Amino acid sequence: MSTAILTGPPVAGSPLEADLRTLGFDVRIADDAASAAELLAAVPAQERVAVVDPRFVGHLHTLRLALTDPRFPAAAVPGALTAQPGARAALARAVGRIPVGAGTAHLTDVLTDTLTDSLDREVTGVHRVELGSLVATVALTPAQREEAREAVAAVDDEAVRLRTAVKSRDGFFTTYCISPYSRYLARWCARRGLTPNQVTTASLLTALIAAGCAATGTRGGFVAAGFLLLFSFVLDCTDGQLARYSLQYSTMGAWLDATFDRAKEYAYYAGLALGAARGGDDVCALALGAMVLMTCRHVVDFSFNEANHDASANTSPTAALSGKLDSVGWTVWVRRMIVLPIGERWAMIAVLTALTTPRIVFYALLIGCALAACYTTAGRVLRSLTRRARRTDRAAQALADLADSGPLAELIAAGARGRGRTGSYLAPAMAFLSAAVLLVWVIFQDDPMSWLTVGVALCSALLAGAAVSRPLKGALDWLVPPFFRAGEYVTILVLAARADVPGALPAAFGLVAAVAYHHYDTVYRIRGGTGAPPRWLVRATGGHEGRILVVTVLAAALSPSGFTIALTALAVALALLVLIESIRFWVSSQAPAVHDEGEPA
Repeated sequence: MSTAILTGPPVAGSPLEADLRTLGFDVRIADDAASAAELLAAVPAQERVAVVDPRFVGHLHTLRLALTDPRFPAAAVPGALTAQPGARAALARAVGRIPVGAGTAHLTDVLTDTLTDSLDREVTGVHRVELGSLVATVALTPAQREEAREAVAAVDDEAVRLRTAVKSRDGFFTTYCISPYSRYLARWCARRGLTPNQVTTASLLTALIAAGCAATGTRGGFVAAGFLLLFSFVLDCTDGQLARYSLQYSTMGAWLDATFDRAKEYAYYAGLALGAARGGDDVCALALGAMVLMTCRHVVDFSFNEANHDASANTSPTAALSGKLDSVGWTVWVRRMIVLPIGERWAMIAVLTALTTPRIVFYALLIGCALAACYTTAGRVLRSLTRRARRTDRAAQALADLADSGPLAELIAAGARGRGRTGSYLAPAMAFLSAAVLLVWVIFQDDPMSWLTVGVALCSALLAGAAVSRPLKGALDWLVPPFFRAGEYVTILVLAARADVPGALPAAFGLVAAVAYHHYDTVYRIRGGTGAPPRWLVRATGGHEGRILVVTVLAAALSPSGFTIALTALAVALALLVLIESIRFWVSSQAPAVHDEGEPA
């Protein structure tokens, strides 16, 4: 139970007290600033507290947004203010600064606004809710109260609540084919006490059942898999809409949603590959290729965003052109569809699964995602080359964490430190060469499963260490992590394919999935503001260059069947290591709730 302090006696006929109790607040009355301070001090430190003017007139959803949103330490609308435990001390100081005596009436007449202004001057500041069409005001006279009540009656706050549960920026398929009805499913879930995490879990289970249906290899199984995959996506949209509708935000919820999305999609790839194998068509290499392409594409997105989200002077002619195109309605949707977001991608996969074969599904997926990756990467390279931006130490550290360099690369980087110029193109050039040298060798060499490949892997590690020897603050340094990911994943794919024994590609699929989970987990920790995984975990997993070296040694030292067994054991060991640490971290994490805004009211 949270506590709401009314800064005066309730107004006759006002639903304010009932609204506050509906939102889970225990309502207490303060006669003046001094008694408000006493009541505030009496509230347990671990509880949220709200200060509300009894003359407040507004929508219930306005109070919900201002007083119950878990994402902000302090939030306010006219006449209402809330502070979570992290901002309680600042609120207590603000109340303590309220003067008493003659000449202070202008400060205490609307005490909530005075406290809000005082908190705004604190380091944390106050989140001021965007009201849009919603109403929140302090009515000082009967005429103002009547006018405010008419304004409240003129706007259906439940309709606003439903509309703002949907993201303002989403794909065409999601916006026009899913969200028009999934928002009502979100409301249905909220009214029955379901949580976003429960809906996220239901979406995962549905996708896993879809993968199982695809694995049957029958036409009926493929049709059922397509329908179930679409329904899983409906639930995937619903969990976020439920979080926004009921304001049940959490960092763990965002992590579950993001990681389950990848688990669902990659499990479905595995199901399709198994179903094709039952029909005599081996598409495991295509399934692994699709997973590698999708993961590398996501790393490009993550790296670019982390490198530039807090950059200063963040402008360029390319960005200006993009802004102009966004002002033309149809170009917005075309550009969103070109990048093949999750809605369009899953719809394509579901329809093609039901109507065609797994091989066609993977061909379409690889071609579509490759074109989308080329489009987005080219645009980002142009932006990076034409903008003049100073990248921060935080951005450089995020890119270093995303690079996932192990002990070997760290040792090489320490020896090369100071020999390059920060901000040049040396880092992405070295990272590109690190991946290119290795991939050209394993792809075009007649026998890549030899000790010569181990020597090439050592040269690749040398180049990788040189790439991260200086802070990654250059215009194109965000390309370093994607180059490393491509080098590692494709090397594993090619060596498993060249082993040419049953089970090698599935073992490689499992290994890449385990490593990709580690990389996704790194991204979500950085996004949640908790930093990258601990260095001991990165060192224990070997870093990208260490894993490449281990895989090439296993390929050279073992027979093809032994190599398959070793890949399987390595996949299991890495999966257990990263999963146990990840689950331990997220279950015990005290990271703040993530920011996931829907459309402003």
